[in-house]
Amino acid sequence: MVTNNFQAIIQKDRQERKHKLWEGTLLDYLEIIREKPQLAMLAHERMYGLLAEPGVEIIKTEDHPRLRRIYGNDTIKRYKFFEFDFFGIDKVIMDIIRYFHSATMRGEESRQVLYLVGPVGSGKSSIMEALKRALESSNPIFGLKGCPMREEPLHLIPKHLRRQFEELLGVRIEGDLCPVCRYRLIHEYGGEYERFPVQTVDFSIRGRQGIAVVPPVDPNNQDASVLVGSVDISKMDLYPEDDPRVLSLNGAFNAGNRGLVEFIEIFKNDVEYLHTIITATQEKSIPSPGKGPMIYFDGIILAHSNEAEWNKFKSDHTNEAILDRIVKIEVPYCLELDQEVKIYQKILKKSNFKAHIAPHTIEIASMFAIMSRLSPSNKVDSLTKMRIYNGEEIVEKDSTKKVDIQELRDESYKEGLSGVSTRFIMKAIDNALSEAHSDCINPILVMESLIKAVRSTDMSDEEKKKLLGLIQETLKMEYNRILEKEVTRAFIHGYQEQAETLFNNYLDHAEAYVNKTRLKDKNTGEELEPDEKFLESIETQLGITGTAAKGFRSDVTAYMFALLRNRSKIDFKSYEPLKEAIEKKLIASVRELSRVVTQARVRDPEQSQKYDAMVEAMKNNGYCDHCCNVILKYAANNLWKD
Repeated sequence: MVTNNFQAIIQKDRQERKHKLWEGTLLDYLEIIREKPQLAMLAHERMYGLLAEPGVEIIKTEDHPRLRRIYGNDTIKRYKFFEFDFFGIDKVIMDIIRYFHSATMRGEESRQVLYLVGPVGSGKSSIMEALKRALESSNPIFGLKGCPMREEPLHLIPKHLRRQFEELLGVRIEGDLCPVCRYRLIHEYGGEYERFPVQTVDFSIRGRQGIAVVPPVDPNNQDASVLVGSVDISKMDLYPEDDPRVLSLNGAFNAGNRGLVEFIEIFKNDVEYLHTIITATQEKSIPSPGKGPMIYFDGIILAHSNEAEWNKFKSDHTNEAILDRIVKIEVPYCLELDQEVKIYQKILKKSNFKAHIAPHTIEIASMFAIMSRLSPSNKVDSLTKMRIYNGEEIVEKDSTKKVDIQELRDESYKEGLSGVSTRFIMKAIDNALSEAHSDCINPILVMESLIKAVRSTDMSDEEKKKLLGLIQETLKMEYNRILEKEVTRAFIHGYQEQAETLFNNYLDHAEAYVNKTRLKDKNTGEELEPDEKFLESIETQLGITGTAAKGFRSDVTAYMFALLRNRSKIDFKSYEPLKEAIEKKLIASVRELSRVVTQARVRDPEQSQKYDAMVEAMKNNGYCDHCCNVILKYAANNLWKD
């Protein structure tokens, strides 16, 4: 029965594919094009359609406070084609789509190379793979049967009739027959182009059908035949050297016609090897092998390399001709913490990784990755800078002024082009698991694994010192802060409710203070002065005092009224500085109890009850028995020290 089921699947697929396959003559094809002119689209237009067809989410940042803090007043477009595989590079993807959209208009960008440059592991190759997969999974196209370049059948239409055919079909005919098909038209079909056979053809990466990849070639053995094909020496005794039958049109540009040609690490090749790109882009034609004529080429030329190779190539003024034919798009590392976390979650989901991952493990690894990529700033430390780049609202110390993200970016416009890669972090996570004594990893293990990875990596002593400092000081201190908050949440019954109560009380008193009014007691109806001591107890958690505190109250009140006007949800998390102050106050209120209960070797019944309740709460928050035990031992030894 199982065999029969497999057979049924195979037969069903075979029947479905038969329906997709088509064969006819040029006349039959012309009738199809009359009904569906879009089938005769060029390569860039086809790719743009594939990327845009799944849909696009248009986000106006004015409706999203976090995104407004990151992107300003820009409109963000998120293309659904990329949504499950790429994170934190919205602007890069928008630039790529803009390139294809512009190229569909058959203007200058349709005659340019799309070139991605960035550090190792930033996603350049993954973007290229996504574009190739899009083509491979697309519907078949119509091509001349037996043509080595699967060329557009409309090339058969003579030049003097093209305008008439264009009006009848509603398409623009561009391009000429390749030498092989021109020879066949004359000698096999007597010039009767309407009888020339046409068939559907698929795109295939492995089959080199419409998709070609050019790896770096040994400089001592570079041969243009890799790009444009060669002359078949075995046929030279049979036919003259200018006879099309001696041509083997199997080069990358031949195979990638009507699809794409990808150049991997393009500038590792000698510039002479790349001269074919000049005519392939600007004139949309490539040389044929031997003494044949130029051949029409309709395809997307993709290229990528690291920045060092790009800088070396562009510094040579003799490369101007190629540089003028390049649309350069930088692909930096992700600098948004939330998006970096999603990258590792995606990778882990696709792997055979079965271990339990304690809360904040991936977050801590992602923090290290982001901070390693940030340039030093005189305005803020690396941890604060990371939080600002993640869309958090940060107020300058002893001031009511918010830190401007654009000012930070202007300080270092090349940010994100150096630092540790995604692969570096994933290897550290893998090593943490292999060294663990159970099927569970936690932030402490990952930090130890990162330290070992940095020490063993091939980088300068100065860079190692900087990265080790990030882990051993900044990252560890931040994790201690996160963990203390976690334990506090576990200790305080109804943490959210208590935070909301503090938040609402602060708003009531701050509003009364700013507007110089009184509050009415909800129980007695008595009118009261705003409680400045209560306000100060919250504000001092952020180190805000004196005149800065007055400004802070005004800012909070104005911000909340702005949210109300926009009908946004308001809770204690609405304003990041106030949220941080409230959490710090809650932590301070149970710090002593946390310290005593967690560190106690022998607990009385009441302490045991509180400890057990705390453990249960932490397990409900994602900890397993093993990592909960490890984390609480770490907390006892590293938090609440006397």
